[in-house]
Amino acid sequence: MGILHTKLAHYHLPQKLISAGLYPYFRVIESDQDTEVVINGKRVLMFGSNSYLGLTCHPKVKEAAKKAIDKYGTGCAGSRFLNGNLDIHIALEERLAQLVNKEAALCYSTGFQVNQGVISCVTGRNDYVILDELDHASIIDGSRLTFAKVLKFSHNNMKDLERKLKLCDPDKVKLIVVDGIFSMEGDITNLPEIVRLSEKYRASIMVDDAHALGVLGKNGSGTASHFGLTNKVDLIMGTFSKSMASIGGFIAADKVAINFIKHNSRALMFSASMTPSSAASVLAAIEIMESEPERIQKLMDLTTYARNSFREMGFDTGRSQSPIIPLFIRDDVKALQMAQRLLEEGVFINPVVSPAVPKEDCIIRFSLMATHSFDQVDRAIHKITKIAKELDVLTAAEAVLTK
Repeated sequence: MGILHTKLAHYHLPQKLISAGLYPYFRVIESDQDTEVVINGKRVLMFGSNSYLGLTCHPKVKEAAKKAIDKYGTGCAGSRFLNGNLDIHIALEERLAQLVNKEAALCYSTGFQVNQGVISCVTGRNDYVILDELDHASIIDGSRLTFAKVLKFSHNNMKDLERKLKLCDPDKVKLIVVDGIFSMEGDITNLPEIVRLSEKYRASIMVDDAHALGVLGKNGSGTASHFGLTNKVDLIMGTFSKSMASIGGFIAADKVAINFIKHNSRALMFSASMTPSSAASVLAAIEIMESEPERIQKLMDLTTYARNSFREMGFDTGRSQSPIIPLFIRDDVKALQMAQRLLEEGVFINPVVSPAVPKEDCIIRFSLMATHSFDQVDRAIHKITKIAKELDVLTAAEAVLTK
């Protein structure tokens, strides 16, 4: 037995959770990603998906994917840099640039690769990357690949951001990278103040709109549009695996930035390009999103209704301003117990426990789709509240809220 195998064999945490009946990951879904899914032959309400606009099952999206396979096949057999550059990729990039009101865009195979490939590419030795402490893991990993100095500021704390900016050499590149909507907390970045500070300290801004695309801004075009600050944001990143009902990601900016990234980003140059069916799905999703603005309004109505209902029941929903509603449990074991009990009761939600978050901040993450009905939301809230009471979760939440 090699040293590597010996090291890896000491990892037993999943097996311990499985033995305790609390393992909440890799649950097998036997159906499409709709408001209800099938698990172990049983229909379950889905409140753990990122399909905010509910387009993964839309007939037009599915038909577009099928037609693309008929025309292009199932894959590209190479990177965009070489033989994997299709006309449908170019059409999608032009459409994305138009959507977020930037000069150009560039597509990657996944959103994770966008953050890895862009952050490490546009910053170098003696530069600075400045991150919100709750930025997505892909942003963190992208910053680890750069030779720039990485600084973190307290979540959405603009005084701390300014303190970090003051530490930087005024003549070097300073790239502030933030989530538009934070993926676990559900709150929106304070972009107006970030813009003010960026102008004061000659910094640049990159916004990760993975969870904001399709949710915020004109026709779902994202955080910068939501605040009317698109021309103040240098780089806009987005993913296709959420509101866009597909897989992949993009970066949008001016033509100068895209030209540089296109020819220097290793994550783009050395990865196979996104499949034709994925690109076609996104194009169809954008068309639906722009032609059916009532989807976004329905999503916002559901969000307000669910958040208010949870608060009336006594849950702590934190700072959420989006279809991502964290329900603070503040106890890892109880969060895992709730996830398991809820699945048995027919509700799929995701527990987020340490080390992903501090133990005192563990949550169950409740997320909405525009295609949910108010009745489905009511049924889920009823079951979540029932189990929370049985586990004394609401008593703990009330104690925190009344401090």
